[in-house]
This record gives sequence, structure tokens and C-alpha cells, in this order.
Amino acid sequence: MMDRNKPRGRAFSRPIKSFGTTGPRREKKEEDTKLIFGIRPVIEAIRAGKEVEKIFFQQGTGGALMAELNDEIKKYKIPFQFVPAEKLNHMMKSKNHQGVIAQLSPITYGNIENIIPTVFEKGETPLVIILDRITDVRNFGAISRSAECAGAHALVIPSKGNAPINGDAIKTSAGALYQIPVCRSENLKHTCDFLKKSGLQLVACTEKTDETIYDADFSLPTAIILGSEEDGISEEYLKLSDTKAMIPLFGKIESLNVSVSAGIALYEVIRQRNFLK
Repeated sequence: MMDRNKPRGRAFSRPIKSFGTTGPRREKKEEDTKLIFGIRPVIEAIRAGKEVEKIFFQQGTGGALMAELNDEIKKYKIPFQFVPAEKLNHMMKSKNHQGVIAQLSPITYGNIENIIPTVFEKGETPLVIILDRITDVRNFGAISRSAECAGAHALVIPSKGNAPINGDAIKTSAGALYQIPVCRSENLKHTCDFLKKSGLQLVACTEKTDETIYDADFSLPTAIILGSEEDGISEEYLKLSDTKAMIPLFGKIESLNVSVSAGIALYEVIRQRNFLK
């Protein structure tokens, strides 16, 4: 974690290695290894501690073994989706998937309830980014890259409705998703409540205000909320926020890309915490 009492040089000058692939054949092979198919293999993968990104079920799949899998899903709060058989067949070609395919996550998820106390114990000022339904993989990767470079302590994403963490996200983040803790929240509202009770202010980055990011006090422990590309931050999270802050625009285009907005907001935090003392 970075020392909040002085600028962190690497955030401004560090070269970041590209995480590209060596060709289509290798990329396809690596993608295949991230899928586990069959009811029993998926159950055993979960019990072995594998980080599961999402489970795809064929509609109408049932039976005692499936009930056992459902118990594991509930226990570990794993996201899942019912899909037509054609989708599973396309994912696994001719393999017998038994109506179940699990996509493994390339990262290990963090726990925000463990991270925040640790940050305070180190004498640092928490900086967290909350993503509300960011569905574009490239935007998600770019935000992750900016957050890591700015020294943010964690990214919080919803269990459902967010861009998947896959090879494209890792590549766009330039590997930052391997470095910054990503915390998956089953109930984003409860997570926001926890952050507020922990002493963090919730700052909604939105155009629905007259206040700008330059008016906000980012010297305080802060969680910045960024909303979806389609309709911005959900109304319930706007109501939960302590401060609403916009990025002023001076041209004819009415909005910024969400990943660009994230970078601007993050470096306003850096400016206030390191250069306005």
C-alpha cells in the first residue's frame, strides 16, 4: 500500500508490462483451462477452494447431485445463470457438460470487511472504488488500472451485473487486476452501509449535482461510486452517498467515458492528499 503522507513516485512514472498473448492458439488453450464442466467436478472444484467467477446452468437441469451443487452455490454465494442448452454446447463443443459449466476466476477475490480495518491499522487513509453495473470489460479493466496506479486500496463490484473478470479485462488493466484487491459484493447496499459505518464518506461521481470533484474533501477516508455506462449511478446509491460530485465539462459533448471519469476523480484524490498540505 502507498504511504499517504507523500507522493508515490511509481504512480507517475512506472512502466506497466503488457499482458498480451503469443497468438490465437495459445489464447484459446488458456481460455479452455478456465472452464470446468460436469456436476461432480464443479462441486469438487468449489470444495477445493477454486475461485469461481460464474456458473452456467442448462434450463431444466435437476436431480439429487444438482441439489448438492445448489447447496455449495448458496454456501459460497457464487453467481449463476440459467442459459439454453445451445450456449453450453457452444462453450464446450462436443463434451458432456451435464448441463453445468463453471467459469473459474483468474483472480482471488478480497474481503472488504477485512481490508478496511487493516488500512486503518497501518495509519493510511482508505480509498475505495465502488462500481455500480460497469458492464464493458474494457472500461472495467481501464478503471482497475487507474485505481491501482493511484494507490486505491480496493475495488468493490456487485456479484451480478458487472463485467466479467476474464482475459480481456486482465489485458486492458495491464495486469493491475492481479495487484489491486477486488471485492465481490452480493449486496452492494450492505457494503456501502459497512463502509459508512467504518468512517468512509461515499462520494457519487455523477452529473446530477452542482458540486464538482474539486469541492469534495478527499483528504477524508473515501469510497468513490461510479455508475453504469448506460444510466449512471442507481438512485438508491445516490441517496446513500454523502456527497455528489461532477466533473466539469467545457465542450459540446455532454459526458465522459466512465473509465476516464475514474482516472480524473482518482487523481483529484492524489492532488488533495499529497500536494495541498
